[in-house]
Amino acid sequence: MSEVKAISVTQLARRIRNLLEIEIGEVWVEGEISNLRKQGSGHWYFSLKDQSAQISCAMFGARRRVGSEVIEDGAKVQLFGEASFYEARGSTQLIVKKAQAVGVGDLQARFEALKKKLDREGLFSRELKRPLPGFPKVVGIVTSATGAALQDMKNVLTRRAPWLTVVLFHAAVQGKGAERGIARAIRQAGQVCSDDIPQPEVLIVGRGGGSLEDLWNFNEEVVARAIANCPIPVISAVGHEIDFTIADFVADLRAPTPSAAAELVVPDQAELRARLTNLQARLKRVVEGRLDRLSDQLDFCERSIFSQSPDRKLQHQVFRVEGLRREFGSAVENSLRERERLIENYQANWDRYHPREILKRRDETITQLRNGFLLASTHALEVREHRLENLSSLLQALGPGSILKRGFSVTYGANGEIVKSVEDVAPGDELRTQVADGTIKSVVPD
Repeated sequence: MSEVKAISVTQLARRIRNLLEIEIGEVWVEGEISNLRKQGSGHWYFSLKDQSAQISCAMFGARRRVGSEVIEDGAKVQLFGEASFYEARGSTQLIVKKAQAVGVGDLQARFEALKKKLDREGLFSRELKRPLPGFPKVVGIVTSATGAALQDMKNVLTRRAPWLTVVLFHAAVQGKGAERGIARAIRQAGQVCSDDIPQPEVLIVGRGGGSLEDLWNFNEEVVARAIANCPIPVISAVGHEIDFTIADFVADLRAPTPSAAAELVVPDQAELRARLTNLQARLKRVVEGRLDRLSDQLDFCERSIFSQSPDRKLQHQVFRVEGLRREFGSAVENSLRERERLIENYQANWDRYHPREILKRRDETITQLRNGFLLASTHALEVREHRLENLSSLLQALGPGSILKRGFSVTYGANGEIVKSVEDVAPGDELRTQVADGTIKSVVPD
């Protein structure tokens, strides 16, 4: 009996693992989470199943992985990972690298498509972004009246600017059709029609955090266009700092959270008080310094007036008038000299641009052009005559007449064609031979 060549279990397991990692590699898998176990080491272990099968999964350092927040028992998810084989237990598993809830991929595709469309239309252009008012008196808020985001914004606004008037434009911020209510509230805030409601100078549109599905109403086109068409500056404050929506790109300013939007829209009263105190101190120093200088000048004037006699005052004025007279005379002389120089320049230019001078210069130019033309024409004719002579000599040297003069002849047959061979003639044919000084006729003998 021949010896069987067998491989070890380890070798087989490694072949299985290599086959899985090479043939399958990294894939997206969709299913339901079950039997979730979160270890103290930070690694999570669970199963992903559907109606017919299940596979073991491992997510190492799970909390650092993208989408770990969707990993819960019973959750419908899509997992991205690498198929592998755990040799120690002989089991196949999926090493998960990131996760997302089912449907997120479709939503992300819609998000990117609308973002590209509005960007091509220019709705994200920096040139359209309007600055916020420095010290608004009325601030509008578009959000849910029952949401925690409203209370957060009101608390911040009241603390920073107690003089501010806050106007709420209620709108549902989650659920099917909520985007139409949000857009309607934005339009109402942009153009208040009631005398009882003050017109906001700036508008905050936002809500608290949530999943991509929860925030999706702010990714709808109707909301984006309502923000773009709003006549007052709009701050988008949707979700948390890591959340981005289409409304963020269209708005004049994006705030990471609703509370941050409230801080951006108005200055802090404590900072204003500190600035006013600083300005008051600076103004006081400036005024006191100015008053001190004026007081010193007044004292000096009083001493000067009472210490000088009328004769000295009159003498001072005489000296001043004399100085002004000399300055005036000098200015008049300088002005006259300048005007004389201008007249001389005008005279010189007049002589130069007199029609007589212009015609004279043009005649000289025409004469120069005519002489140049005649010279060029003569030279061109001489060149062409010389070339013609050379060609004529060459023609005479190489022409048929020159060949005949050297003793050659040309014989033509009865049909007028040149005879090149004895086969071209027959007995009795009349021939015509051309020589230098005439033609010889002959007949081919029989």
